[in-house]
Amino acid sequence: MALLAQQIPRWLNSIKLSSFLTATQLRKCFPRAGKTLLPGFFAQPQLSSDDCFLRPGFKTYRTSSVWNSSQSTNSSRQEINCAQSTLLPSVNEPSQKSQKIPSFDSELSLEGLDDLPPLSPLQPISEEEAVQIIVDPPLPPSSFTLRDYVDHSETLKKLVLLGVDLSKIEKHPNAANLLLRLDFEKDIKQILLFLKDLGIEDNQLGTFLTKNYAIFSEDLENLKTRVAYLLSKNFSKVDIAQMVRNAPFLLSFSVERLDNRLGFFQKELELSVKKTRDLVIRLPRLLTGSLEPVKENMKVYRLELGFKHNEIQHMITKIPKMLTANKRKVTETFDYVHNVMRVPHHIVVKFPQVFNSRLFKVKERHLFLAYLGRAQYDPGKPNYISLDKLVSVPDEIFCEEMAKASVQDFEKFLKTL
Repeated sequence: MALLAQQIPRWLNSIKLSSFLTATQLRKCFPRAGKTLLPGFFAQPQLSSDDCFLRPGFKTYRTSSVWNSSQSTNSSRQEINCAQSTLLPSVNEPSQKSQKIPSFDSELSLEGLDDLPPLSPLQPISEEEAVQIIVDPPLPPSSFTLRDYVDHSETLKKLVLLGVDLSKIEKHPNAANLLLRLDFEKDIKQILLFLKDLGIEDNQLGTFLTKNYAIFSEDLENLKTRVAYLLSKNFSKVDIAQMVRNAPFLLSFSVERLDNRLGFFQKELELSVKKTRDLVIRLPRLLTGSLEPVKENMKVYRLELGFKHNEIQHMITKIPKMLTANKRKVTETFDYVHNVMRVPHHIVVKFPQVFNSRLFKVKERHLFLAYLGRAQYDPGKPNYISLDKLVSVPDEIFCEEMAKASVQDFEKFLKTL
């Protein structure tokens, strides 16, 4: 123990000498404590603990000695602690503890940031970076459906929001090319405002535009001119709105064609101006559809079915669809009503609704009335059955008021057919 006590002062002197040499050498390589290295960075000596020396810019080295593992007297410990407190910075000084010296790597990396080459698109990246890249889907060069273009076209997106069915439009040739070339603000918005001013409601625009998307290719002034023509023919604005809803292609026809159509029906049917106007209001497709079915049906009513001209006038003004009805259906219905049910022409003229009904329904009810002995269609005789009610009322009223039977009896009878 005495020998150890004599060696301690010598050992402490050696520590002082080595610390002095090390500090002198490092002072030449590093700026003094507190001197700025880079903006925001300051050099300060690193801290030390009781059993290690912290040298600026170097790793921490732990000291080991025989006396660290042995028991020493209280006086020796006090002397060692006193010596260390005179040589090493105190760990209780907050000014030294709060500042650190940046390493050479961080200094070099900051200075070289401006010298880094720009990123290349051919530079390889990791899988994690690749997953984070979001790329918009490419615009297909060609497609059989407009659905592939909706995400790329603001016009198509807004048309879909209006209720337009693109799946029906894309079936028409060149329809997709027309819509994709249009700009919503420049080409479509003004047409929509025109239709709304005409009387087309918001919930009706989708159906209208699905049927007549080609209205976007029309000049707005031409559309206004056609509306002005109809107004000049004493069609009210409400009538025009109704006609446009029921016949979306109406405004796509020129004034000359509209005028020719009105003149045809007035001359061919020998109707007054008012009756002609009422006819096309109720069935505006007469102005937009083909005239061939109309001409063909007029011949059928007059030549094959034997109706007179004034009778035809009366029937078509009550049921305008008779002008465009299927020829085969018209002839089959008349044949059954006139030849099987024995209804004369003048009765059929009074109730032309029979041509607008389903033939199987007329047959079922007539057969049930004949089975009950109540098939009597002459208004001059008792138990008269009106053709109008025969084809228009529901089964409950038909059974109760006409057949005088229950619905269950009628259903049982139908099973025997």
